[in-house]
Amino acid sequence: MLTKFYDFNLGSVTESSLWRSTDYGTTYQKLNEKVGAKTILSYLYVSPNNKRKIMLLTDPEVENSLLISTDEGATYQKYRLSFYVLSLLFHPQQEDWILAYSHDQKLYSSMEFGRRWQLVHERVAPNRFYWSKMGVDKEAGLIHLETSVSDTQALYITCKLQNCSEGNKGKPFPSYIDPNSLVVQDEYVFVQVTTGGRTIYYVSSQRDVFTPMKLPKYTLPKDLHVISTDEKRVVAAVQEWNQNDTFNLYVSESGGVYYTLALENVMSSMGPEGNVMIDLYEVAGIKGMFLANKKQESQVKTYITYNKGRDWRLLQAPDVDLRGNSIHCMLPYCSLHLHLHVSANPYTSGNIASKESAPGIIMASGSIGAELSSSNVSMYITSDAGNTWRQIFDEEYSVLYLDQGGALVAIRHTPLPIRHLWLSFDEGRLWNKYSFTSSPLFVDGVLGEPGEETLIMTIFGHVSHRSEWQLVKIDFRSIFNRRCTDGDYQTWHLQNQGETCLMGVKRIYRKLKSVARCVMGKTHSVTVISEPCDCTESDFECDYGYERRSDGKCSPAFWFLPSSMSRSCTTVSSFLNSTGYRKVVSNNCTGGVVDLYTARRQPCPRQAPRGLHLVTSDGTLTATVNSNVTFMVFLEEGLGSRTTIMLDFGNGNTISYSNISTVEDGIRHVYRSVGIYRVAATARNDLGAETVLLYLHVTCPLEHIHLSAPFVAVKSKEVNLTAVLWPSQVGTVTYIWWLGNNSEPVITLDGSVAFTFSREGINVVTVQVSAGNIILQDRKTIAVHEYFKSHLLAFSSNLDEHNPDVAEWRLDVSRVIRNSMVQATGMDREQLLVAVLPGLPTTAEFFLLPDKQVTEGKPEKTTQHLDELSETVLGALNQNLVQFTLRPGVQITVYAAHLSAAPLVDTSENHSGSAMLMLLSVVVVGLAVFVIYKFKRSQASASMHRCRTKKNKK
Repeated sequence: MLTKFYDFNLGSVTESSLWRSTDYGTTYQKLNEKVGAKTILSYLYVSPNNKRKIMLLTDPEVENSLLISTDEGATYQKYRLSFYVLSLLFHPQQEDWILAYSHDQKLYSSMEFGRRWQLVHERVAPNRFYWSKMGVDKEAGLIHLETSVSDTQALYITCKLQNCSEGNKGKPFPSYIDPNSLVVQDEYVFVQVTTGGRTIYYVSSQRDVFTPMKLPKYTLPKDLHVISTDEKRVVAAVQEWNQNDTFNLYVSESGGVYYTLALENVMSSMGPEGNVMIDLYEVAGIKGMFLANKKQESQVKTYITYNKGRDWRLLQAPDVDLRGNSIHCMLPYCSLHLHLHVSANPYTSGNIASKESAPGIIMASGSIGAELSSSNVSMYITSDAGNTWRQIFDEEYSVLYLDQGGALVAIRHTPLPIRHLWLSFDEGRLWNKYSFTSSPLFVDGVLGEPGEETLIMTIFGHVSHRSEWQLVKIDFRSIFNRRCTDGDYQTWHLQNQGETCLMGVKRIYRKLKSVARCVMGKTHSVTVISEPCDCTESDFECDYGYERRSDGKCSPAFWFLPSSMSRSCTTVSSFLNSTGYRKVVSNNCTGGVVDLYTARRQPCPRQAPRGLHLVTSDGTLTATVNSNVTFMVFLEEGLGSRTTIMLDFGNGNTISYSNISTVEDGIRHVYRSVGIYRVAATARNDLGAETVLLYLHVTCPLEHIHLSAPFVAVKSKEVNLTAVLWPSQVGTVTYIWWLGNNSEPVITLDGSVAFTFSREGINVVTVQVSAGNIILQDRKTIAVHEYFKSHLLAFSSNLDEHNPDVAEWRLDVSRVIRNSMVQATGMDREQLLVAVLPGLPTTAEFFLLPDKQVTEGKPEKTTQHLDELSETVLGALNQNLVQFTLRPGVQITVYAAHLSAAPLVDTSENHSGSAMLMLLSVVVVGLAVFVIYKFKRSQASASMHRCRTKKNKK
């Protein structure tokens, strides 16, 4: 037993103690010296396959180690760990095989009970790793796991225990899945894939290919949880589009593919860790028996089923209360309602309990009335599997099973200290009160021998909130004076309100007589005698696509075409023609009406292809250039063995198959060019043909964009703005422009727009480019003026050696040049703008702005004023007066460029994008500004080779 001391001031565990008892809790030995006096232990694990093997984990913040015992905790060996363990998963059969999940999403394996560890895989999703199942998986050492790709994508892979290299990985599901969606349970595997806001749930049975789960057509689930997969059938809780706090229960056939409704509006709640808890309880010991809390006209009522959800009914309330007073409760207006939450704490019981070793006995807290209530809660028990109930306490108790259900112990469930418990030997009819301590104790939990056969239990708690742990051992062996004999047992027939044929058989159990006070012991077994029954209509549920009418008959739903179930004819020559019914899974009835209700195998009809479907394997309509695209072709109706399939990929390539069964694994194709392709699939036989189209967008990932815009623009004159992409061809692109002070964007499919700025001042232009699931943006600042004059600048050649050609460097150098020119000319700073242009050799442009107080806004004075400013600046430049220090020892001189055409200047973020050729001119009212853009294609041509554009035929 491990105890820890939590220091509330420090907010952490500062001490731990390890205790061992070899006499069922009579005495305890403290083992701290054997594990390290100062060692702080965090967790204790007992091997589920060998109780002699124990593993202890230390607090990794203090010491990252584990301790192993192979002699029931008598001695320990310590081993250092190189990773922090968050959780362990023991193999269900191999006692030394363990999986360990670390804090950094890595999964490790050990085949030596933790003595050595080996990395299995990185980026593994928490709690999404599973051991293989014997008899289903081909290898015992196989691991199923979900690995994270991004926040929205994951992969389902399988790995060998000691070899998870790329060559040895299996990928049972061909494409990405939703994060935290992998569930491996018994012979079933479940994943989900969300595309375009709609989620598709897939299932694989017996590790076969994945198939979409077929729920009724308009279920439209918001959430889905697998509740049970035992006995070759799936029970799923589905929250539909119009539900908030309830789920609908659906049950499948043995393949886990086709689902029918079992019960609507089952209540749900959030667990302590944010998990969804469904108010559904599977009764232990009796197959096919469930209890559920259903919301019905704003009231929550408890229902019971004996045939796996085929039929449900309310619970009949007891006839009398605890004191013998009559209870007037008439169905359906009044019934018994139970709380169905099971405790996650192994040392406390929940609201309801049943055991495999005690079939028919169910204890639960609940209330009587029109609906389930959280007030006036009492304890109830049934010993005949829910047919009749008795009130045993008028408040909540924790009830435990002794001697495999031969005796029951009840402890009051209260935050107050207690000193009594209650014991019953007759299935809860009579309770005897016993004192287990002289001083009242706050009870925190109960420890017992493994299994329900225990006759020794330990109650642990504390006398006060500041006291240490108190353990009280209770040995019930002295109460029983003998072993049970055959005469102490009786037979009990399972029935539902008199009906003894349940799940197709009559079941007879061997139970202890209520008057017997003897020990059944570990050798006791529940003997079940089964006698098959003739099949009746109640042994069959509605098949997929059928709904139960008010008269109990199954008829097709409005959306269902019964002929569509012949879709198996696309791969075989015969099909099962449904009668609208299917036998409840695990129902063992024989004869009777079995032939009337069982689907009949019929030859497939000769008919033209109908219901042809063409999709990509991942359900999307996009693909990346030069990558594999897998097309899936499905045919709902038509004889597949005589139906040919032709697929036109839309790029001049076509492929044909002699029959549809040869394309079950999909058709792969690689597109080498960007574009939108019209993909056509045609199914044809001698009776007709059908064609279906799919428009596939093949794209190239967008890596970078650059907004090409002038640094200064003329007020009320149109300006051209261009977004340059890298690579230049990426597929379908949307451009979103925020221009000036406009609060609403302009959305275009063209990479260029023209815009007129109506006000002088600084304007910010932002463009966002959306290509597939990638969005990139660039932003430029444009100074808008009514009058200005510009001129190109050149620099001493040593500047090129220090030009990294990045935007931030150009902004900083522009500011330095501007300061140097203001200092050399003495002009007002507000009348000068400088912008260093992208590319090499380094060039810049300066802009002269008029002083409105001098020009009075008149064109003639403005022209004269700008000419005077230009002469001043050019004079300083020609005299080499404009200089600046780039870094110690690097002096840069600024020159006026010749008035002839300036050299080509690259305006992209790198040397090989677009370049701009500017013809200088003085700008005044009535004069035009000409800016000529010329785009180079050096690296762009390389990108065209990598992401070429689809060429349409003329």
